[in-house]
This record gives sequence, structure tokens and C-alpha cells, in this order.
Amino acid sequence: MMGFNRFFTWLGSRELTVMCVVFALLASIWVFAEIADEVTDGETHEFDRSVLLMMRSADDVSDPIGPGWVEEMGRDITALGGNVVLTLLTLVVMGYLVLCQRRRLALVVLAASLGSLGANTLLKDSYERDRPDLVPHGAEVYTASFPSGHSMVAAATYLTLGALLARAEKRRRLKAYYLLVAFTITLLVGMSRVYLGVHWPTDVLAGWTAGAGWALACWLLAGWLQKRGQVEPESDNPTALDGPSTDKALQ
Repeated sequence: MMGFNRFFTWLGSRELTVMCVVFALLASIWVFAEIADEVTDGETHEFDRSVLLMMRSADDVSDPIGPGWVEEMGRDITALGGNVVLTLLTLVVMGYLVLCQRRRLALVVLAASLGSLGANTLLKDSYERDRPDLVPHGAEVYTASFPSGHSMVAAATYLTLGALLARAEKRRRLKAYYLLVAFTITLLVGMSRVYLGVHWPTDVLAGWTAGAGWALACWLLAGWLQKRGQVEPESDNPTALDGPSTDKALQ
């Protein structure tokens, strides 16, 4: 019961910010549902087809636009959203947080990565959309197409990490830098999936939307833990993650 009281106290002290985040979370759910409905009804076929072909040579659809090194770069970028890279990144960040005695914050990072991966698996099994057969695949694929797992899990993981770093940072330009890097990596990973021909564009759009929504939910969880004094106070100490916090919970 005490936990609920603290949650509502935090909610009341951050009314505008929290309500904006909740609105954005609900909006992401609505947008995902709309995309999923359009995909299920087959109304996105022309859009998907045209965007996918835009990234192919006009003379040969098996050849992505640009020289060979661009295609190789696409594979490198897409790996940033792969299970191995994201798992290693999550473990490294969690290990750091545990050593800093930020165990509950480490659980937020785990929820962002592992939780979004589990949710993506359930969604793929629910929709069972076939992979694009319009062009050859530039990377190996093993699962259904909708929504894009790379896009969704990358968005959830990188955006959550960016938001947590921004929360711990006092200087605004560094806050903006963390978030910009997180958004950029997320966008590049999704675009690389279409470039390599392994996803329809709407798969990526849905993945971005679902991943961003998941990151927003993790942001709310981190804010609630912050109010309980379980994570660093927001912007009070730019080096708050360097060791155990002695700051009191926000009033």
C-alpha cells in the first residue's frame, strides 16, 4: 500500500511531464494498432512495395542502391539491433549498474531489452506476416516479419538507455546529445532492415512505434523508482552513477 501512495505522490508532483509521457504512450499504442490493422487488411501493399523498390537499382531489384561498401555498412548497422549485440550491451550496462549498487535501475534496463524482445516474439507469432519476397534478402532471417524485431528492441533498449543517461545528467546539451544518439541509432537500424530487403517498411514503422512505447513505459518505471530513492535524483548530480547515492528521495 505504501508503494502505491508513493507512486501517486510522484504522479502528482510531476503531473504535466507524466501526463505528456502517458499521452505519448497511449498514442504509440494507437498508432501501432492502426498500422497492424492496415497491414492485416492488405492496405499497405503498394506503400511497402514502392518504398522497398526505392532502395533498389532500377535495372536490377536484387542490387541495393549504392556501391558494395554501402550494403556492407548496412549489415554492420543492422547488427546494432541484433540479439547478440543488444544482449551484450544490456549485460554490460547491468553489470555496471550492479557494481554501482543501482540494482533496481539495472532491472529497468533488463525490462527494456528482454521485455521488448518477449513482446516482439508474441506479436510476431500473432500476426505471422511473411517476409518480403520482392527482392533477395541481404541478411539471414528466421522469424516472421511483423513487427520488425530489430527496430522494436533497438528502440526500446537505446531509447531507454538514452533517457536514463539524460535523467542522470545536469547539462542540457549532454541530455540532448544522449537522446539524439539513441534516436539516430534506432532510426539507422530500422532503415537498414528495409535496405537489406528483410522487412517491409510498415514492419519497421510498427517496430519503432512499439519500441518507443515500451521505452516510455520504462521511463515511467524509472521515474517511480527515482521518487522512492531507488535511483539517482534527476539532474542533481551529473556523476550520480559513479557510486552509491547518498541523496534523499525527491520530495
